[in-house]
Amino acid sequence: MDINQMVRQYSSQPIPHQLLMSFLKDYKRPNDKIRALKSEGVIESIKKGLYVAGSKVSSSKPENGLLANHIYGPSYVSMDTALAYYGLIPERVYETTSMTTKSSKEFKTPIGIFTYTHLPLPYYAFGLKRIELSSDQYAIFASPEKALCDKIVSTSGILLRSVAQASAYLLENLRMDESSLKDMNIEMINTWLVDAPKKESLIMVVKMIKNL
Repeated sequence: MDINQMVRQYSSQPIPHQLLMSFLKDYKRPNDKIRALKSEGVIESIKKGLYVAGSKVSSSKPENGLLANHIYGPSYVSMDTALAYYGLIPERVYETTSMTTKSSKEFKTPIGIFTYTHLPLPYYAFGLKRIELSSDQYAIFASPEKALCDKIVSTSGILLRSVAQASAYLLENLRMDESSLKDMNIEMINTWLVDAPKKESLIMVVKMIKNL
């Protein structure tokens, strides 16, 4: 099997540098070959050490949610990207937003912009789920409840001091649907509060949803 076929087999997955090097184990100067593969369009560099199949061998690419998990980690997809994925906000999302225990960071790639916002442990680890994005493509996402909480705790200037403020933010600013909010598991959110940033704001959100 030649290198083009090997890369094509991974067209739905990110290709780490180590895996690519295993494809090139018979080459005396594998890094030179990698540069040639990039110039030929066999592979495309997402960031240093991470590639996807190029247009010469495949028209498909890994889903952005899957790439986000690999570009910078540990991380999970959350905030606007997750809220849009669940159909909870009407706006189209133009970058992939994730949370991380590392420093906040942004990556501008040929596939799109990927942003990562720092969260502390143990709050970071609450409310995560494995999502099947498409056939053979899985990614770690925030649950709908966690994505909403992450949006509130990580957005500068958002301090919800009353139920009325929480209602205005969720229904007018984010334009969330009341029926979707009613479906949220507020008891689960309550279990996160002791470790959550902006605890008071999240308490107001829980009270607002209870009142719906």
